[in-house]
Amino acid sequence: MQMKEHIRLTLSNLEPRTLTKGFRRQAAVLIPVYEREGECHLLLTRRTDQVETHKGQISFPGGMQEEGEDLLRTALRETYEEVGIAEDRVEVLGRFHDYVSITEYRVTPFAAFLRAPFTVRPQEREVAEILHVPFGTFLDPERLRTGSTAWGGRQVKVYYYSYGAHQIWGLTARIIKEFFDTLKLRSPQPGTP
Repeated sequence: MQMKEHIRLTLSNLEPRTLTKGFRRQAAVLIPVYEREGECHLLLTRRTDQVETHKGQISFPGGMQEEGEDLLRTALRETYEEVGIAEDRVEVLGRFHDYVSITEYRVTPFAAFLRAPFTVRPQEREVAEILHVPFGTFLDPERLRTGSTAWGGRQVKVYYYSYGAHQIWGLTARIIKEFFDTLKLRSPQPGTP
């Protein structure tokens, strides 16, 4: 329970960055944390080539806000639709910072702990693969590299994490990097949620 409580406490003391301009639509994602074989993991998805944007990229489960829906509801609904994790298996730990995607969406992440046992059922049109990535992947400096790209008239840093044959990059990698930095996780640790 240590990692779960650490995330909850850290986010309860965080004043999340809230963006009020620079986006056209709103979206929300879940940062799903769970324990497997004594180690904390993140559950990520690889998008299919049939989706409208970010084809083949690694992402958190989530998506576009529907009319009249609060952002937490969006994250929970989209997680169920994309990967089939029932809401009664999800314990929300807190809200993280807002981000703006290259497609001009304001993306609001919510960290959550997945209660065991949970099952996954990928939505075939949207999700090509579900990845179970150990925290150690994101804490290993050998797996992280940085680059830069022009965006919004300025140069921005881009993070890339290597995981097997996969490259986790873009907004997902930025959220992960800032999330782990906020939690002050620096080196591989077996931590149990």
